Amino acid sequence: MYVPEIVERFPYLGLFLLLILGGIGFPFPEDTTLILCGFLISHDVIKLVPSFMVVYTGLLLTDFFLYSAGKKYGRAVISTKMFGKFISLERISALEAKFRKRGVLVIFLGRHLVGLRAQIFIVAGIMRMPALKFLMADAVTSVFSIALMVGAGYMGGYSLEVIKRDMTQVGHIAIVLLIVSFVVYLFIRRMQSGRK
Repeated sequence: MYVPEIVERFPYLGLFLLLILGGIGFPFPEDTTLILCGFLISHDVIKLVPSFMVVYTGLLLTDFFLYSAGKKYGRAVISTKMFGKFISLERISALEAKFRKRGVLVIFLGRHLVGLRAQIFIVAGIMRMPALKFLMADAVTSVFSIALMVGAGYMGGYSLEVIKRDMTQVGHIAIVLLIVSFVVYLFIRRMQSGRK
């Protein structure tokens, strides 16, 4: 798995920065950063509790930034350079309708939808959802996102170690089988030549 240099040198700070930068539009997807976190935990590069605190804080700050942008600019957010490229007036209208029907449930479910996540948080701000209500909903559902993605990274990293270890064992077994096969072949040839 590719690990950015900043994460190699300063793993906790690196993960935090990747989450923040990804949240404001740079090409560092949140899910990939969380999977990377799990991978690093599986290889004992970072520890579980501090890494959880770092990524949890990073997620909440990023989400609140998006919410705040929606609250500050309202529907005019589509005219800003930073947000206009990934949210349209049609998308805002569709999400506003969902917020009117389902409210907080949209935050709970939306956090897990990769393409809609940022748009939902912006619309929560546009809809003037109370900040505390938004933060509480986001804080609860973020725990599930972290558990799912970091867990996937951890299992993937652990599986790679198991596969690597198993491949080494398979390699040793293959060498032994090759030697035994060669010895049996020589023995059979010798027996056949002795009969002639």
